Amino acid sequence: MVDPAPLLPHYSPSGAAKKPPPTSVDDTLESYVGGNCVLQLLQAFFVSFAWCFDAQQTFINVFTDAEPAWHCTGTDDAACAAAPSPCGLAPGSWAWDLPMHASVVSEWNLQCSGSAVVGLPASAYFAGCLAGGLLLATLADSVLGRKNMLFLSCLTMSLSATLTVVSPNLWAYSALRFLCGFGRATVGTSSLVLSTELVGKRWREKISIVGFVCFTMGFLSLPAMAYINRGSSWRALYLWTSVPSACYSVLLLFLIKESPRWLLVRGRRDEAIQTLKSIASTNDGVINSSFSKLIVAEDTGIVDIFSAMKILWQKKWAFRRLVATMISGFGIGMVYYGMPLNVGNLGSNLYLSVTFNALAELPSSMITLFLIGKLNRRCSMLTFTTVSGAFSVLCVLVTSKLWRMAAEVVSFFSACTAFSVLLIYSIELFPTCVRNSAISMVRQALVLGGVFAPVLVAEGRKRSFLSFGVFGFVIGCCGLFIVSLPETRGRSICDTMEEEEVKQNATSVTP
Repeated sequence: MVDPAPLLPHYSPSGAAKKPPPTSVDDTLESYVGGNCVLQLLQAFFVSFAWCFDAQQTFINVFTDAEPAWHCTGTDDAACAAAPSPCGLAPGSWAWDLPMHASVVSEWNLQCSGSAVVGLPASAYFAGCLAGGLLLATLADSVLGRKNMLFLSCLTMSLSATLTVVSPNLWAYSALRFLCGFGRATVGTSSLVLSTELVGKRWREKISIVGFVCFTMGFLSLPAMAYINRGSSWRALYLWTSVPSACYSVLLLFLIKESPRWLLVRGRRDEAIQTLKSIASTNDGVINSSFSKLIVAEDTGIVDIFSAMKILWQKKWAFRRLVATMISGFGIGMVYYGMPLNVGNLGSNLYLSVTFNALAELPSSMITLFLIGKLNRRCSMLTFTTVSGAFSVLCVLVTSKLWRMAAEVVSFFSACTAFSVLLIYSIELFPTCVRNSAISMVRQALVLGGVFAPVLVAEGRKRSFLSFGVFGFVIGCCGLFIVSLPETRGRSICDTMEEEEVKQNATSVTP
């Protein structure tokens, strides 16, 4: 039941007629802080910066676990010169180009180990992401809230990355990477949801893109730091990325406010009012008696960490939306994580290869930033997934290295754009009470696609169709499920399942 008592006393010293007061969270944010929300925007930008550290931990294994170049030490050793790898060569007949501590492979003598062993740290990281996403997905919607979930996730990710510096062997290293992935699992989701719920409708779409731009910046910073750190220990790169992330976590705890949407939906109205009042007063705004008319819909039923998922399961329309977005996310994730892995197998300069891949994300984020307000969600998703799939298959058909690289870049660019639009689309598809949980599941589907990508890339070294071809067919077919989703461009987001159902029914009867 909704408490009919006013949130704040109604008082009008002049008795003059006033415009109708806002009656929802969206209306309140728009009326009082949506137009001049400087503090809200600053907080949303700061929250979005968590994506930068997320990107660094996601792609750091590209450098720390890379197999270094090597050379023969003998002048007439024909066997050494003809060997494709140092594995099996006599000790002393070859040497690494860089110091042994420059890479995990050289420090722990993994050059003769199987691909499963060498890839164990990266696999453990993504396995941690899956486990963390499944176990932590609903905490931000239920007991912890957006801010606390983001703080704990960033702190866990940072501390585990710092502890990686003292890893004595591959197994301890892999365990810490699993823990890092476990903590990182909800960083992007919590950051995206919190940043968009701190601002009004006018800024929501643009703030969504800021997180993707920050992710690109974090991706771009890695090759720069790795290049400066070349020749030094791989452990130093973890320090360079984890220490700033830990400092950010502490600042986050003290500088950022909880989402007023989540506080209202959870029934903590006094805290929500204080949050909105502090923001409005900082911006010289006025929160007046119309707060007494603010309506927070009935109890959402979220009383434990799995109740949000139970609601999504019970509501058929919500379950259909979740399944469609997750299947699409699986295909997008396979291309998004798989394409950069294939570039690393081209034999080109590792630093430049990663830089070019990171740069491909930047125009994708910029295009989404400036066009998201005009893009039809459903049509744009279908377009980008189809283009990505077509150009991925084209990589199998063309023989020219230049054209293959161009087709790969177009495919990756389209997958990046589809990735960004999908997350924004998911924010608009699900109400506040289950939004964080739903987006967490979509992100897990993206990561699951990434889990299969390395296996396909390894097989693609023999037959390119098993990597590029499968990538193309999977993202193309998975993208078709978007057709079953409703269009959300330009509409306000809902706070409860009941509110979403009312809006859905009203849309269905509109001629």
